[in-house]
Amino acid sequence: MLVIRFQRVGRKNDPAFRIVVTEKRSKPKSGELEILGSFHPKTKATILKAERISHWLSRGAKPSPRAHNLLVSRGIIRAKKIHVSKRFGAAPAAAPGESEASAAAPPPAESGASESAAA
Repeated sequence: MLVIRFQRVGRKNDPAFRIVVTEKRSKPKSGELEILGSFHPKTKATILKAERISHWLSRGAKPSPRAHNLLVSRGIIRAKKIHVSKRFGAAPAAAPGESEASAAAPPPAESGASESAAA
């Protein structure tokens, strides 16, 4: 399966990324099929080959969540942005048995406290 994703090429403490199309299971620094653009997060400089990106999307390539959000913000694809949690400092995930709705719901109030307050 093909994926459009970021490939880090910047030096230490100065990130720069290529937007590449590659196989999903390939290693991050392995060869890519095609370079589709670049992104520099410090300066927000972005270069994208819109025609080639739409070509690969038509061939079945799926963008990674962060690449998807970049393509949406630059107007290359029309879709909603995907929520991407930060790598560090993110909230811990719910336990495997819990659903998202029960994890987000507030704990039930104690009945004894509400009865004494009403009386």
